[in-house]
This record gives sequence, C-alpha cells and structure tokens, in this order.
Amino acid sequence: MTPTAAAAPALTVKSGTAWTDAWQRCLTAAPEAFRDDRVLNLWDARWQPDGRVLSAISPIDATPIASPPRLDGHTAHQAVRASLDQHRAWRHVPLPERRARVAATLDALAEHRELLALLLVREIGKPWRLAQADVDRAVDGVRWYVDGIDAMTEGRAPLDGPVSNIASWNYPMSVLVHALLVQALAGNAVIAKTPTDGGVACLTLACALAAREGVPVTLVSGSGGELSQALVRAPEIGCVSFVGGRDTGAAVATAVADLGKRHILEQEGLNTWGVWNYTDWDTLTAVIPKLFDYGKQRCTAYPRFVVQRDRFDDFLAAYLPAVRSLRVGHPLAVEDPGDPYPALDFGPLINAAKAKELRDQVAEAVDRGAVPLHRGDPAAARFLPGQDTSAYVQPVTLLNPPPSSPLHHAEPFGPVDTIVLVDTEAELLAAMNASNGALVATLSTDDRATYDRLAPQIRAFKVGHGVPRSRGDRDELFGGHGASWRGAFVGGELLVRAVTQGPAGERLPGNFPDHQLMAPVV
Repeated sequence: MTPTAAAAPALTVKSGTAWTDAWQRCLTAAPEAFRDDRVLNLWDARWQPDGRVLSAISPIDATPIASPPRLDGHTAHQAVRASLDQHRAWRHVPLPERRARVAATLDALAEHRELLALLLVREIGKPWRLAQADVDRAVDGVRWYVDGIDAMTEGRAPLDGPVSNIASWNYPMSVLVHALLVQALAGNAVIAKTPTDGGVACLTLACALAAREGVPVTLVSGSGGELSQALVRAPEIGCVSFVGGRDTGAAVATAVADLGKRHILEQEGLNTWGVWNYTDWDTLTAVIPKLFDYGKQRCTAYPRFVVQRDRFDDFLAAYLPAVRSLRVGHPLAVEDPGDPYPALDFGPLINAAKAKELRDQVAEAVDRGAVPLHRGDPAAARFLPGQDTSAYVQPVTLLNPPPSSPLHHAEPFGPVDTIVLVDTEAELLAAMNASNGALVATLSTDDRATYDRLAPQIRAFKVGHGVPRSRGDRDELFGGHGASWRGAFVGGELLVRAVTQGPAGERLPGNFPDHQLMAPVV
C-alpha cells in the first residue's frame, strides 16, 4: 500500500497579535487618544470625540478594526484655524528646544516599535518584516535631520502657516510621520489627514506620542472631497504635501496653483525596468522577489518590464523561477502560537474592492489579447482555516497588455507585472516613457556606455543601472519627472527647504508652473 503524504498542520494566529490584543495595548500606551472602541481626532491641542464613526475591517482576514472618525468640513476649518495659532507660537520656539522635543518623540516611537508595527500589519496588511522596517525608517530618518538641522535651517525661516499633509495609506510611518516630524523640526505646526483606507490607529498612537512632547500636530479624519476645502484651500495653510494618485493630485495641483501656495505633490507613474543587451541573469533572478515587497503597493514599485525581443527567452528563464518562489499569505498565520512571524513577500491588498478591481483588469486584459505567463497558485498561500481571503491577489504576469487596458498605461498598485517586447532602442525608450514621467526606472544592460547614453532619455527622477531605485533616505534627493510630481522636490536638505522660507526670489528645486529645477543651487 502506497503511503500518503501527511497533511500540513492547520495554521493559527500568532499569540498576542489579535486586534483585541493590539487595541488593549493602545489603550494602555495612549489612553488620551483611544476611547473604548474608537480613536479620537487631535486638534486645538486636544483629543476630541467628534466625527462620524463608520465600520472598518482588516484586509488580512476581514476582522473588525478601528475606523477613522470622519469630520465635516466646518470642523476641519476649525482645526486648521487652531493649527495656525499653534504655528504662530511654535515658529518662535528656539531650535534647540524643537530639536529636543522631536528627539524625545523619536525615543517614544522606538519604545513602542513593536506595537506600531503590529498595527501596520493589522490595519494595512504589511508583513511583519516590512512593518518593522516602516517604523525603523521613520525613526532613523528623522534622527538624521535632528543631527543636521542647524545647517539646513541656517538663513531660513518657518512658513507663514502650518503644513497640511494628505498621504496615501501604504507608508504611514516612513512617509507621513517622517514628513510631519521634519516639518515640525523646521519650525512649522503640522496637520495630517488620516488615509481613508487604513492606518488610523498607528497614526493616532504616533501623533499621541508626539503631542505629549509638545510637538504641534493636528490629526483629523474624513473624506478628501469634504475636507479639501479646509486642508488644501484654506488661507491659513502654508504648504500642502500630497502623496497619492494622479486624478486626486491633479485637483490638488489646480487648487494650489490658483492660490500660489507652496506645495509638494508626489503622484503615481508607471515605473519601468528595461532589459537591453543583457546577460547577467542570475542578478536579475535574485532581485525579482524583492520587487514584489508589499505586493507592489509602493510608489517606487516596478510593474512594467520592457524587454529586448531576442533576449526574451533568457529573460523568462531568469524571471519565472523567481516569481514562482514568492511567499504569500496571512501575515500573522503560524503553525504554533509561539512561532516567529512568517517570512512573507506580501499579504493582502489594502481591501477586497481593490483586489476585485485588479482581478477584473487582469481578466479583461487577457480577454483582449494579453498572454498570461504566470499566475500564482492560491493553494500554495498560507491562510487560516476558513479565513476571508477576498483582499488577496496572487502574483500575475502578462505579456503585451492591450492599449485599451489600464494595465498598459497605469500603475496597478498590486502584484501584477506586465511585459512589453521591443526591437530597437527607440522602442525601448518609448515603452519606458509610456506614462509621461515616473519616479524611478532601471535599465539592465551589460555595456556601461549604453546605459550612460540611454539613461538620460528615460523620464524618471532616479534611474538605476541594473539595480532598483527607491525614495531613498537621509541625504538622497527625491522627486519625479513629468506628471509624476508637481511642486518642490524632497529628500535630504530639500525637504527642509520645501517647508521653510529662504532668501527673496529663491527658486526651489522641483516642477512648478513657472519653472523646473532639477538640482539645488549651491
């Protein structure tokens, strides 16, 4: 009789990681900001039980979690006016004291690192490794500014009003909290809108820790349409910082241009990876899984490969084994409750609606002629028995998506790769520049001279030679070409320049209606 393979043990949730566990820890860590079963808004230097509370669920398994308490437009205007009062006082606080308060906030964030990371897992579905990295990048990145802020602010002054921050949900700590604390360090009161799709408890805890140290932070929740009049157009606002999609970004750009307001608008673009006269396939195989971190829900993800046709067979031989190795599943599912967190490349998308939209786009593209080269097997994913998996999408790779498909010209913001084949360098450049500007791009080619000749013609702010690029940390500048960015560039000292006033007539590096400047003037 032939023996049968033993069934894999059923998975369970890692001990101490249920939403109720995380919530109780929040109530203990910051009781002023969390009340019973809801979070509070922070404005006028007080935690306020206002706003309309809706239901919310975790993307990882559809369990109920905290929902952002949505304010109306009138209350948002009150919050902005109160922030202006804070700003007028804070801008005169001596720099050593501002530095001390921000440094104390960083110490508190580091102390609560594990809880902040667990909230990111529960609220937006990040695997544990990436959730910890998000917290660490925020803390370490701001410490770099704390150490160097004297030189960065020399001869500069805070803005006339607070900085309003509207950011997407995918990096609450390393993008949004990082920006808030640097803006405050530079002498500005700061306002943050909680992303509608997730992260409210994590941001609430982070802002509570900052507010305890006397940092002038305002945290409000609500729909973008209802709050934009206050958070974008209000005359009290000194600068608008936005991270999100092009449609919403275009509306914000129109508003700030009409008002002549300082702005930083990071928008999506189709980041591309070109392959031309290339043979180092082992290196490519090693990097492919890293490009799927967090299911490609990143502004610097690479969803498009542009490949030389006569190298396509070699490319596939390198690509397919790598994409087949991806580990997908519930970020807290373990065999024994005491086991370490699972090592995953990604978990769910931000919600079931986004997952359905992406699956529908893939199906439509295939119906219209795209060739499916790879589809991940749901049976290989790590899930709890009977759990809700509606927010999960397995990795997919499509060859030649039709021009009528959104996957042909837009960023999918999910684990879907598309491949376009080209025969000439002109076709390579045209395909890599399909979205009128991007944040990052990479060209894999064996010949350095070829890279040096083609890279300047790729419309991305950062172009790598066979390696991926990212936002970067510390002194690395960041911006975008074309429609992927409007307003001041950031990164390094440019982030401080963007939220302070310099000499009369200063032209900031960035994409502005009246000028484009790619590098700082020394």
